[in-house]
Amino acid sequence: MRKVAVFLLVFVVAFTLFGCSQGELPQSDDLRNMPESSISRSNSNNPKDSDTSNNPESTNNSDNLESTGSNDSSVNPNDTLKVHFIDVGQADSILVQMPGNKSILIDAGNNNDGDGVVSYIKSLGIDKIDILVGTHPHEDHIGGLDTVIKNFYIGKVYMPKVSHNTKTFEDVLLAIKSKGLKVSTAQAGVILDTGSSVKAEMLAPNGTGYESLNNYSAVIKITFGDISFLFAGDAETESEIEMLEKGYNLKSTVLKIGHHGSSTSTSAEFLKAVAPSYAVISTGEGNDYGHPHQETLNRLVQANIKIFRTDESGTIVATSDGSAVSFDKAESSVKAENSPETKYQESKPSTVNESPTETKKQENSAGEKTQAPPSSDNTERNGETVYITKSGSKYHKDGCRYLSKSKIPISLSEALKRNYTPCSACNGS
Repeated sequence: MRKVAVFLLVFVVAFTLFGCSQGELPQSDDLRNMPESSISRSNSNNPKDSDTSNNPESTNNSDNLESTGSNDSSVNPNDTLKVHFIDVGQADSILVQMPGNKSILIDAGNNNDGDGVVSYIKSLGIDKIDILVGTHPHEDHIGGLDTVIKNFYIGKVYMPKVSHNTKTFEDVLLAIKSKGLKVSTAQAGVILDTGSSVKAEMLAPNGTGYESLNNYSAVIKITFGDISFLFAGDAETESEIEMLEKGYNLKSTVLKIGHHGSSTSTSAEFLKAVAPSYAVISTGEGNDYGHPHQETLNRLVQANIKIFRTDESGTIVATSDGSAVSFDKAESSVKAENSPETKYQESKPSTVNESPTETKKQENSAGEKTQAPPSSDNTERNGETVYITKSGSKYHKDGCRYLSKSKIPISLSEALKRNYTPCSACNGS
């Protein structure tokens, strides 16, 4: 009954806010078309009227940023771009401070991270979030958004065109409604109004009807001079392929690794197209999902990409003047190691492949632990039926999430003869 009630409330609020059909959030009218007085009343919780004891303008600490509040005349004296990868554990929250006193907040961590995100932003002297993005409706990305909305003057809100039947999603919608705001659709082709020399555009999502909510993730590229950042949300391989097929210019100096470093993201093809010099992984220390996966780390190390991790360094701040970028934390000392897939390739199949009846843990699209279905084949392992796709070099077990588009049966022995190797999910990564 609780789930039904939550769903009904979410629908009612969503319909009120967006005037849309169930499960979709349409593009709203630009808030710039609203009367300024209306916007001001909607955002009555202006922190400029509250405690300013943490405003860096009141100190001589050169490491602090100048206030980016829209009603404050101060500007960043060095005309720099600063990107804060806020440590929210096994979650995402990214603050972008731009020249011209504008800021973008991408996600706000889990439900219990909201207060911490608010405190961090206020410590920088910021009282307005010009652009607020909830990349997709998983709790580890939008959980703290309601708290942020309640504590700051909000300019514009972007979320993808999908809803989620959770209390977390409901709370975000109610917070948006309470400020009299509307939701603009986060989708490929959207250009964000930065009001400065910074270009910000969305490269995903490029479709609808994804099985995984992760693939609805808003992927944002920010360019400042010769330096660019690509924030991948939790976008998985399916979304990455779509971006590649669209022919977008993905090349970026810094890549915020998708899905906390999961092997479901950061495919070799995508990484090659982005070709970053630096990678930032937002993940929690000792998390239950094993993020970042070794397979992903191996790709980064082998490509000579410098890696920064919030689970090792806490909050990470990247600063750019448009010609170079620097980080306030030391890069990770991670080295390439044998992933489960690499071990398979280096060993005899008979010594690595598990019994057909053995049940293994695998990660679903939301990053949750599920049980992989056991095989019912009790014959010799190499006689087991596996599946390949029309493209790719991996074989899969029945029920594998990567078989959504094509599924061609083949014996394991034949797959091995044709140099197919197990996908990361089926090999227990």
